[in-house]
Amino acid sequence: MTESGDKWDAIYSQKSGFPGAPTRVLAENVHLLPRAGDALEIACGLAGNAVLLAERGLVTRAWDISAVAIRQVNDYAQARGLPLTGEARDMTEQPPAPACCDVLVVAHYLDRGLVPDLIAALRRGGLLFYQTFTRTRVTEAGPGNPEYRLADNELLALFSPLRVLVYREEGRVGALDQGLRDEAMIVAEKL
Repeated sequence: MTESGDKWDAIYSQKSGFPGAPTRVLAENVHLLPRAGDALEIACGLAGNAVLLAERGLVTRAWDISAVAIRQVNDYAQARGLPLTGEARDMTEQPPAPACCDVLVVAHYLDRGLVPDLIAALRRGGLLFYQTFTRTRVTEAGPGNPEYRLADNELLALFSPLRVLVYREEGRVGALDQGLRDEAMIVAEKL
């Protein structure tokens, strides 16, 4: 196990409320999902996104560095007969294979070096749902290290080879107690 894996195992050993809630980018855009296909959630944590995908009939894989979280994912899926399989996996060591999925979800995880692998993992017509923290923020939510936060419009630049269907990043404009703050989200299609 890696130091990072140990850290996340300790965190997920203390968490309750499985599965987690799906992220806003997926919950608000669920109507864009295909009726069938293969889905993958990267850095799934308590797998709220993966559970939603599996409940919608997609054959879903959920990857996380925490073996503790993945045990919970697999127990939950098996007890409910969901087409969902979790795998403890370090994405930097074992990125997804090319053309392995029709839907790819990433939430609150940022590894810029993995972006070409994520784009390659999508099949033609595949959809990416991505949401993570921005450096422009209103609250202290999310990681303190700016390397794990997006610069303004960076998400658009990172996934520029894809066709953008939905993009949202509101920064510090307007009523700061409303809207999507501290984060950016994108839904994009591989043509």
